[in-house]
Amino acid sequence: MAYRAFDLDSKVALVTGGNSGIGLGMADALAQAGAAVCIWGTNEAKNATALEQLRAHSVKALALRCDVGDEAAVEKAFAQTVSHFGRVDACFANAGVIARSDVKSFIEMSADEWRRVMRVNLDGAFFTLRAAARHMVRCGHGGSLVITSSLAAISGMPRGEHYAATKGGAVSLMQSLAVELARYRIRANAIMPGWIDTAMTEQALHGDPFTQKVLPRVPLRRWGVPADFGAVAVYLASDGSAYHTGDTLLIDGGYSKF
Repeated sequence: MAYRAFDLDSKVALVTGGNSGIGLGMADALAQAGAAVCIWGTNEAKNATALEQLRAHSVKALALRCDVGDEAAVEKAFAQTVSHFGRVDACFANAGVIARSDVKSFIEMSADEWRRVMRVNLDGAFFTLRAAARHMVRCGHGGSLVITSSLAAISGMPRGEHYAATKGGAVSLMQSLAVELARYRIRANAIMPGWIDTAMTEQALHGDPFTQKVLPRVPLRRWGVPADFGAVAVYLASDGSAYHTGDTLLIDGGYSKF
């Protein structure tokens, strides 16, 4: 008999930025484990393709267009998600953007570039998790809040100070939510990816100089892939993590230890 704590048949999960990369890797696994899954993304074509993939595992899937940096859009999309599924049990605040390739140095970084990254990575997480927390407190059924951080939160990222700041802020936000919301049986955790091969990182990870310098420092000797985040997503959405909160789960192939 299968271990029932990881069975997500009765769960509804929301994944922002769920139409590609790590977000889709998590959403796909959640659907395979039986959860009803809603993904948010700003690209309608990618939403449609991702939804087709999810529905190969479960008909209980929905894709909505949502810019998480827009407070009103988040409130509307969350209301649509609840209207469609009736509830949200696990919310993965995963949507994010990285530094533009034309950022040459911190001292030359524009305020607009700084705010562009803050708007999605930190404001977007705030709007999303606040909507989910309000819903979970109101319904009284508890739940799981998850935010995607990055190894940049704990290591230097030249020319990406704004990105690193948002990912460090993500961890701090999670820790405070874990303490404040525990009384409502709401747990909060962060996922901290290392070097993961996605469309967002493709240009950097597949350049010869970068590969030669960085890949040998990964003990598992490969880049991570979105599917590597499926199991942790299922765990955090499941009853198996009912006593696990306030933690940062580092998934980097051992890079930070070598």
